[in-house]
Amino acid sequence: MSATPNNTLANPEQRIADLERELAECRAERDEYKAERDEALEQQTATAEVLGVINSSPGDLAPVFEAMLDKAMRLCDIAFGTLWTFDGTQFQSVAQRGVPTPLAEFAAHNPLVAGPATDSERVPSRIGGRILQGEPFVHIPDLAAEEAYRIGDPHRRALVDLGGARTGLAVALRKETTLLGFIMFYRQEVRPFTDKQTALLQNFAAQAVIAMENARLLTETREALEQQTATAEVLGIISSSPGQLEPVFDAILASAVRVCAGKSGMLALTEDTGFRGAAAHGVGSEFPATLSRIHDPPPGTGLDRLRETFQTVQIVDCATDPGYDPVRALNPSFAAVHTTLHVPILREGRLLGAIVVYRDQVLPFGDNEVELVENFAKQAVIAIENTRLITEIREALDQQTATAEVLQVINSSPGDLAPVFDVILQKAHALCGAAHGVMVIREGEEFRPVAANGEPAFVDAFCQLGPVRPPEGSGPARLIQGEQIVHFPDVQAESFLQNAPPQLRRSIEIGGVRTVLFVPLRKDDALIGIITAFRQEVQPFSDKQIALLENFAAQAVIAMENARLLTETREALESRLRRPKCCK
Repeated sequence: MSATPNNTLANPEQRIADLERELAECRAERDEYKAERDEALEQQTATAEVLGVINSSPGDLAPVFEAMLDKAMRLCDIAFGTLWTFDGTQFQSVAQRGVPTPLAEFAAHNPLVAGPATDSERVPSRIGGRILQGEPFVHIPDLAAEEAYRIGDPHRRALVDLGGARTGLAVALRKETTLLGFIMFYRQEVRPFTDKQTALLQNFAAQAVIAMENARLLTETREALEQQTATAEVLGIISSSPGQLEPVFDAILASAVRVCAGKSGMLALTEDTGFRGAAAHGVGSEFPATLSRIHDPPPGTGLDRLRETFQTVQIVDCATDPGYDPVRALNPSFAAVHTTLHVPILREGRLLGAIVVYRDQVLPFGDNEVELVENFAKQAVIAIENTRLITEIREALDQQTATAEVLQVINSSPGDLAPVFDVILQKAHALCGAAHGVMVIREGEEFRPVAANGEPAFVDAFCQLGPVRPPEGSGPARLIQGEQIVHFPDVQAESFLQNAPPQLRRSIEIGGVRTVLFVPLRKDDALIGIITAFRQEVQPFSDKQIALLENFAAQAVIAMENARLLTETREALESRLRRPKCCK
């Protein structure tokens, strides 16, 4: 039996052809594998380079975005691209690569606004709207074939006609469900992106999100640290300056302006129904003086609105706010002010003042910045309250010390009222801020000077006065009629000088007196004397100061009563000693 012929051996040419075909297939597979390997390696290298930029630029997104666009465009054969961020209201271009000059010039004069997918008049027309609605990416094979181009959307027309864009791919930047922005890639020919390229660009988008999140966390950390540092500095000044508000206010205001990236600012305290400037930062020297003269803020201004509502007031652009027209006319410093933030200084529902931060550009203050300034306002309240408590403690100590000194003089001068009256008058005037003053004792229908305090010319003029009979309507006459105190806030605006005797008017004129207070010395409701306190400026005495003078008046009455009793005791003793022995 003969063997069956081997076709392979019988046809060597076929065998060679089969082997060559198999070799070609192997080589093709090898080349495809190598291409895929090289492509994957290139992508990994690009990814590594972008991550390296992220690590080397903590908090600085510009180089990250630029590197990302460069790598993506090179790997996916893209003509130009733009990276947009979204703040919840509008998109903003923050990085771009390869954008043709005519398109860039158009975009510079036509800012893009976020709008719904169906609103073809808003930009990024439809693309941004679809991204807003939740699509992970938007692929447009031919930008010129869509309705947006046909109906004449200006931005779509600019993309195609000025930028030469034909195929576009938008990839969303999302952190969980929050839209942070998107990256837009363009080709200048109709050539759709492959699934692999889309996946690669989504990977770059994921890296962009990582960079943005890192920058956000770093920024928040820096801001928190800066805020804590500023707070610690202010608290340190509060601790190191007990009872001194000026350095505290300066530090609070400087910190508030700095951490909020403001241009200038001021801190004002309430005074009557208006405000008084207490600190200024970054403004001209004329500004605090101008503010101090405007006790009542013009209607519609930030301080006026704050005063009415006790709420934080933000004015985004003073240039377009009607409430600032009169302020700008009054003070040229406001010409450069645009965005303002007015934060009330409140304690237990009472308005103590306000912190105002100014920006020289239209840039609204964020919620975190508002909260920060409100925190500084709370520190101002702490400083004001600490100062009030310290002042009250010091005043109480000063009063106790003065009272002790008066009592010491009373004890060391039994029956001698002259030194007692002198020390009472000196202490009373020093504690209540009086420039001059006198004490008179009532003798029948007249009053006799017994002590004077103040400038030598005033004291000499007053000491030359003899007993004075008070005319009708004068301060002493009103005290005789039973008034508790008599207060003339401004002697030139009232009837004080008209009713004063000529000698007293001369003393008042020599002393430059403007504000006068009469406090009675009474024993069993009977008027036995008067303490007066004079100020050289129109500054009414407070209730606390009046109470202080009334306390010193009570001490004078005690001293007079002690002297009377001592005199009566001495007289009785001397009378007894003079009596004959037989009569004892």
